[in-house]
Amino acid sequence: MTDHDTAVTPGWLDWYRGPSKPEFVLPPGAVDAHCHVFGPAAEFPFAPERKYTPVDASKHDLFALRDHLGFDRNVIVQATCHGADNSALVDALHAAGGRARGVATVRPDVTDAELRRLHDAGVRGVRFNFVRRLVDAAPREALETVARRVAPLGWHVVLYFEAADLPDLEPFFASLPVPLVIDHMGRPDVTRSADGPEFARFLRFVAANDVWVKVSCPERLTVSGPPALDGERHAYRDVVPFARKVVEEFTDRALWGTDWPHPNLKNHMPDDGLLVDHIPHIATTAEQQRALLVDNPLRLYWPEESR
Repeated sequence: MTDHDTAVTPGWLDWYRGPSKPEFVLPPGAVDAHCHVFGPAAEFPFAPERKYTPVDASKHDLFALRDHLGFDRNVIVQATCHGADNSALVDALHAAGGRARGVATVRPDVTDAELRRLHDAGVRGVRFNFVRRLVDAAPREALETVARRVAPLGWHVVLYFEAADLPDLEPFFASLPVPLVIDHMGRPDVTRSADGPEFARFLRFVAANDVWVKVSCPERLTVSGPPALDGERHAYRDVVPFARKVVEEFTDRALWGTDWPHPNLKNHMPDDGLLVDHIPHIATTAEQQRALLVDNPLRLYWPEESR
C-alpha cells in the first residue's frame, strides 16, 4: 500500500481519548451491543473498495473502554471499511475469551466452511447496509441468498438504512427468513415528532415482524443536542422521545451500544462515559435497563445462557 492508500479520510474525527467514568452504574452483565474495531491497518488492511479510511481503533482499545465503562461484554459489528474481510473482527472475538459476539459481512458465495469458522469464532449475524453514502447499491437478490445461507445457523440480519427509504425496503425486509435487528432506530428525522406518521410507520414495521431495535447513536441522529461533552449528562434531548418510545413499546426487543469508535461523525466526537449516562433518559426504570442492557442481548447473542 502507498501512503495515499492508508491516509485517514480528511476531516476524520478521532475517537474520544480519556472518557469520563459514568455516573450511571450499569447492571451486572451489561452488553455493549454495537461497537467496531478498525484495523490496526498495518495488521488488518482496509478494503480497497472502502468509502472511508478511519483512525485505527484496536481490540485492545475496545476492551479497555469496555472495562472502564463497566460493561461485561461486547457485540462487535463488522465495519464497512473492512468490506467482507472479517479478519479483524474474528481476531477480536478470539481475543475476547467468550466475552464478545460478532456481526460479520459475507458475500453470497461464502463457503459453508467459512460460515462455520465464523460461527465458531462467535459470529451470530450478518449486516446489510443500505445507506447510500457508505456502500454501493445493495443487490437484494444477493442479500436474500446470504440470509438463506445463515438461517440454519440461527443467525440474524442487522439492517442499516435511512428512515426515508423504509417504505421502499419494507417488503424486502419482511421477506427475509431470519430475525432482523435495526441499527440506530432506522435513523429517524428527529426534527419531526416521535408521535408523527413517519416514526409510527417504523414502529408498525417492528411490531409486525421479528424485529429488534438498537436505540443507539443519539450523537448521529441529533440536530439540536446538546452533545455528550464537557460533563453534559442530559445530552441529545431531541433524540430521547424516539428512543424512549421504542424501549417502552418493545422492552423485550431493544438493544443499546456505544457505536465506538463512532465512524463518520462530522460534527463532534462524544465522551463515551457521558453516552452511558444517556441510558437512564431512554430506559427510565431498573426493569427496562436490565432488559435493554442484559436480558435482550444475552437472548440474542448468548441464547445458551439465557434459557
